[in-house]
Amino acid sequence: MRHPSYIADCAICQSNAGELDAPGGVVFENDLWLIHHTGAPFPLAGWFLLQPQRHVQGPARFDAAEAANFGPALSHFMRTLERVTGAERSYVVAFGESFPHMHAHLIPRYGALADADVAWGIADMFRQITAGERPGAPEAEVMQTIESYRRALAEDPPPS
Repeated sequence: MRHPSYIADCAICQSNAGELDAPGGVVFENDLWLIHHTGAPFPLAGWFLLQPQRHVQGPARFDAAEAANFGPALSHFMRTLERVTGAERSYVVAFGESFPHMHAHLIPRYGALADADVAWGIADMFRQITAGERPGAPEAEVMQTIESYRRALAEDPPPS
């Protein structure tokens, strides 16, 4: 969806408008939010990105509709992610430094992760995998997780 706030040189706006490929495509989309999986190399199966449709820096600048929906929608997205992946818990991380268009990382915290790869270590793991220093998640596993999450959100969408 190309939102009226679209900015041509914003990669998140481009992603939301379908101008950039996302592995497995869009997983969920409504008037406020869009979810897709991170790209290859894949840090974990189920590492998704939640992006506002509107070009907005982050929650401090949400409009009334985004602010009212963010908590209930995020809670639903995270519970559904845990159910679909079997993760013990999930992380949500949004720094807002790489792009001025908010994008939150929704990350399953699997029980099998090494101690060094949990909490802040998850960012180090991401950097190591994207730098090719260690292997990422298998593509087949990622695609299966994408499809499972897509089905779950289609059957039980977040509150609107």
